[in-house]
Amino acid sequence: MNGKGNSAVRGAEKPFLKALAGEASDRPPMWLMRQAGRYLPEYRAIRATVSGFLELCYTPELATEVTLQPIRRYGFDAAILFSDILVVPDALGQEVTFVEGEGPKLAPIRSAAEARTLSADWIRQRLAPVFETVESVRSKLPDETALIGFAGAPWTVACYMVEGGGSRDFTEVKRFAYQDPKSFQDVIDVLVDGTIDYLCAQVEAGADALQLFDTWAGVLPDDAFAAYVTEPARKIVAGVRAKHPDIPMIGFPRGAGVGYARYLDQTGVNGVSIDVAVDLDWAAKTLQPKGAVQGNLDPQRLLVGGDGLNAAADRILTAFSDGPFIFNLGHGVIKETPPEHVEALVERVRGR
Repeated sequence: MNGKGNSAVRGAEKPFLKALAGEASDRPPMWLMRQAGRYLPEYRAIRATVSGFLELCYTPELATEVTLQPIRRYGFDAAILFSDILVVPDALGQEVTFVEGEGPKLAPIRSAAEARTLSADWIRQRLAPVFETVESVRSKLPDETALIGFAGAPWTVACYMVEGGGSRDFTEVKRFAYQDPKSFQDVIDVLVDGTIDYLCAQVEAGADALQLFDTWAGVLPDDAFAAYVTEPARKIVAGVRAKHPDIPMIGFPRGAGVGYARYLDQTGVNGVSIDVAVDLDWAAKTLQPKGAVQGNLDPQRLLVGGDGLNAAADRILTAFSDGPFIFNLGHGVIKETPPEHVEALVERVRGR
């Protein structure tokens, strides 16, 4: 098994943590990315009470409630902290806002001078409400339910920081990385340092495991993938484990293809979350012997429901039945997904 401390994963009696410790199970643990979110009417009711998305992230009482909503509904084996990957650049000193119907907007960082305005020194102070949420959720979760803390990986967070929001072609971030690699590396380095501190604080507040989301990893060629995805993840895992050697960690370099194997080999994570394009047999043969696999149901299958959902879930369960596995999606729940489809999926996974 990859990673340090797998045999001594704290709280390993929890099914989710057993899988990360390398144990196979007849009934694999499950949770869903974006399981707390806009597809739930109870989430929409909470969201309507605040003026903006960041206010929700930074209000511990409300963020706690939103984190717990899908646990109450579906009894998932893990809760994931309700927050956002862009709280880190917000804490680093970049202007971050969320525009209704448009998504995140950031004051772009595209030069050496702008990169120097960023500082990881105030992560713990500025993100104190997030850590308060972790403590609150941990105190309210059932004993058998794990709590996942998380952060965005440096490359993906840098994409938003440089592009100034979402992007289809990533022109600005690639231009910055290729034209001024030293200054871009400065951005990556401050994100590595800030992310280590941010994740460690979540562990200290009560997180049982951590996930690193690298949503845009798949847009990079091999050499840049090694520099901006694998190496920062390796540094973050090493930095967190220097303080918390037994904390299990999952990496999600979405779109990595065969690069998932190198990522798993080289970063030290306990497992990888795989996207919908990954071949099931390849992942079972290549990845599972080295760490836990998490994934990878197409969220569109969950949206549509019915026999196609059942068949897809069954294929995944069969493919990964011989090794450590966590049932999940290949990306997040789509906001139009009927909650009853999620209930049907839970019944399928647990009743099979």
